[in-house]
Amino acid sequence: MEISTEDFTVKFDPDASDDLVDAWTWLVGRDKTVIMVSAIGDLFLRDENGKIFWLNVGEGKFTSAARGIQEFDNRLKDADQVNEWFMIDLVTALRESGKELKENQVYSYRKLPVLGGDYTVDNFEPTDMEVHFYFAGQICEQIKDLPDGTRVNITFKPNGK
Repeated sequence: MEISTEDFTVKFDPDASDDLVDAWTWLVGRDKTVIMVSAIGDLFLRDENGKIFWLNVGEGKFTSAARGIQEFDNRLKDADQVNEWFMIDLVTALRESGKELKENQVYSYRKLPVLGGDYTVDNFEPTDMEVHFYFAGQICEQIKDLPDGTRVNITFKPNGK
């Protein structure tokens, strides 16, 4: 069975994509453009030089994905890379379990992996994508400098301010 990017990504409004990264500017900066949103709730962004980055929301990590769009397109043909970035087996299991995404939704964690959550069907639920990125960004910012195992008390800022 051949898969395409439409099987593991969701549509987003490019004009409103800044809203998706507002709570993540502490990590990604303000000079990047969203080019892809994964069904599993991660972002791919491009900087002004064309370099592509992966925002792994569950881990709160921002890493280089490719030096440019051509390399990124080539990496999207590598099954192992695609599974790492998009968790194809998990997305398939989520859909088979009846958890279908509606417009403007991604699969979001009930408990982020960075807080000890698992990559299992039971730890995901369809969630509005802006809500997903907003809350996960605030949580990851608040815990970014804490050692593993630290007990946390998370607070949310209204409208990310």
